[in-house]
Amino acid sequence: MSHEHFDLLIIGSGPAGQKGAINAAKLGKRVAIADARLALGGTCLHTGTIPSKSLREAVIHLSGYRQKAFYGKSYAVRRRISFADLSFRVSEVIERELEVVRDQLARNRVDVLEGHARFIDPRTLEIQPENGVSMRATADAILIACGARPAHSPTVPVDGVRVSDSDQFVSTERGGQEVTRSLIVVGAGVIGIEYAAMAAALGADVTIIDQRRDVLEFVDREILEALFYHLRDNGVTLRFGEKVLEVGLDARDRVSARLESGKTVAAETLLYTVGRQGNGDRLGLEAAGIEVDARGRVPVDSNFQTAVPHIHAAGDVIGFPALASTSMEQGRIATCHTFGVPFEHSPELLPYGIYTLPEISMVGKTEEELTDARVPYEVGMAHFSELARGQMIGDRTGRLKLLFDPESLKLLGVHIIGDGAAELVHIGQTVMSLGGTIEFLRDTVFNYPTLAEGYKVAAFDGLNKL
Repeated sequence: MSHEHFDLLIIGSGPAGQKGAINAAKLGKRVAIADARLALGGTCLHTGTIPSKSLREAVIHLSGYRQKAFYGKSYAVRRRISFADLSFRVSEVIERELEVVRDQLARNRVDVLEGHARFIDPRTLEIQPENGVSMRATADAILIACGARPAHSPTVPVDGVRVSDSDQFVSTERGGQEVTRSLIVVGAGVIGIEYAAMAAALGADVTIIDQRRDVLEFVDREILEALFYHLRDNGVTLRFGEKVLEVGLDARDRVSARLESGKTVAAETLLYTVGRQGNGDRLGLEAAGIEVDARGRVPVDSNFQTAVPHIHAAGDVIGFPALASTSMEQGRIATCHTFGVPFEHSPELLPYGIYTLPEISMVGKTEEELTDARVPYEVGMAHFSELARGQMIGDRTGRLKLLFDPESLKLLGVHIIGDGAAELVHIGQTVMSLGGTIEFLRDTVFNYPTLAEGYKVAAFDGLNKL
């Protein structure tokens, strides 16, 4: 059995593993990533962020989503849309991004060890390829970035055809089969809401079920209520506070979900998106002296260090927020801490983007958080219908909301719903990170016509209230 030694050995090649590896390599360290041959790029590239957002762009284009404001709700680029129509774009993007990942790792001289990694002791991993001889590798430091997988339930028979999890929902293997005409989504987290919005845009009758009465609690309530209004307007039924007891087929060969309240909901297909299971339970971490929780998540401190000092963990395997953007930063910070390199980290300024239709994005505090903390604030609002650019692109429902301190005028939070929200939020994020005030946004000249001009409009609106 072959054996190699590295300064840093990383388990998993998703966003956290990639950025951690590249950061360590630029520090002059000998770095290797262990991952399955067909998994390079991680969940983000193959079944998560990249395919789901590529699918969303295909949905927007083929459904004529952005043009309906001008040409009516019946407008569509293509009347009958198959999975092949959608997956073509997804496959192209995945292949191109895969080349980017390979090139970045190669340029930074990061070794890729193909196979499933498992701990033998705190510093030794055995790496078993799908077909071939296993090898062992030791390292001075180890970064666990092995990601997560969809959580399943024994009461929901996931088969990947009629009943799917989120990984299977973006499968490119469904060929010419037409997209579903009706869909039940169990789980109103970020993933479930995003796919529900896409299906509704394609004309499907969608029902979202979640046993919680309050979902997406980290989102500003006003923005969330606006999203729910638009989803309902697009034909989505929301059933919150409802628990699914059993899933099966009814007499008409439809997928049927029996609810605790006695109701039964039926549709052509069902998407099960109730949480994620960390892959930490597949690494033999007990041999390293690390315990995972019931969801396979690895406990870490603020530096992403585990209970074993030379082992760090980052990305989906440590739990919330489990976003590609935050995972990248966690991987970088973990390797900085590993090798004693100074770093700055401002978790309170991490942006969130939810790629629904319309999309929403935010940074900083919500009204609810400020109220609970008894922090006084004022609100400035801009509606996209007031912006020339909003009229041009047909987004008459979007809005940009600023929360700021009425005394110091410092920006406390930015919340946006509408086209390009996940891009626009970074203007507010930058101002907040520099300790800027709402007056800065008032006095800044933005290109015209743009949606970014909404910051100036919202700033005037807020200041006028004072």
